Amino acid sequence: MTSASPNPLRMGPTEWLLLLALSTLWGGSFFFFKLLVETLPPFTIVLGRVGIAAVALNLYLLARRDPMPTAPATWRAFLIMGLLNNVVPFTLIVFGETRISSGLASILNATTPVFGVLTAHVLTANEKLTWTRGAGVLFGFAGVAVLIGPDALAGLGTQDLAGELSCLAAAFIYGLAGLYGRRFKGIPPLKVATGQITASTLVLLPLAGLVERPWALPMPDATTWAALTGIALLSTALAYMLYFRILAVAGATNLLLVTFLLPISALLLGWLALGERLAPGTVPGMAMIGLGLACIDGRLLELFRRPSAA
Repeated sequence: MTSASPNPLRMGPTEWLLLLALSTLWGGSFFFFKLLVETLPPFTIVLGRVGIAAVALNLYLLARRDPMPTAPATWRAFLIMGLLNNVVPFTLIVFGETRISSGLASILNATTPVFGVLTAHVLTANEKLTWTRGAGVLFGFAGVAVLIGPDALAGLGTQDLAGELSCLAAAFIYGLAGLYGRRFKGIPPLKVATGQITASTLVLLPLAGLVERPWALPMPDATTWAALTGIALLSTALAYMLYFRILAVAGATNLLLVTFLLPISALLLGWLALGERLAPGTVPGMAMIGLGLACIDGRLLELFRRPSAA
């Protein structure tokens, strides 16, 4: 570990607000998913999610007369980003959650910042691992475990190994996606989001068709269409616009902190919208996550250092 890194990327107040908004949008996807799984199979949900989002974003750019990039190299990068950020991790998580509990899957998904910090330390010059950042990641991961509860954590190593490794692999690939997305500097976040989601849709069309044949399913009802529209426009199209905006300004390591905030958003939305009960570990878990984020941000610790230095 290092005590400092050259040109470190910091989170300003605007980026923290965007990160909170992103966690709310992605936390809302759990709420929509609970409604959708009652009537649609998983790959059809994923295809509908990215497909509707892709149509909406492309129509928006068309209405603005703001064309997408046409260079083959750029679209190759969109395709790779779509595979890393959507297709492969979505598929791995779908597979994993058929074999392990959702609580354990959430904890394993929360290792994303751990993988992100380690890979950024190796592959970048300005996102090196520091003692405070490492401690913050550990506090955040522990907070997620406390928030979700000891019962889920107790299942680690006792449930299906393939399911556990699948969710860990998804977390690792999410970390790589954050680093790969750094190459899109100079392209507006709206166009990066549109390109990634469009490429993901083109890959998922044959996948969902082969596995689930969505055209043969019964026509969804109004509630299902509303949930599918919500997860597509809010938790995907708008969320990825924020994702690439934060990535361009604050870097991959800071962006991946949203994984720690997702359980909080999902639990609070479940409590407010679905009347779900909050577990006893909710408050201490949120406090530990907050401490972890403060350590990673670093400015709170600097306030304590200044009087002692003086």
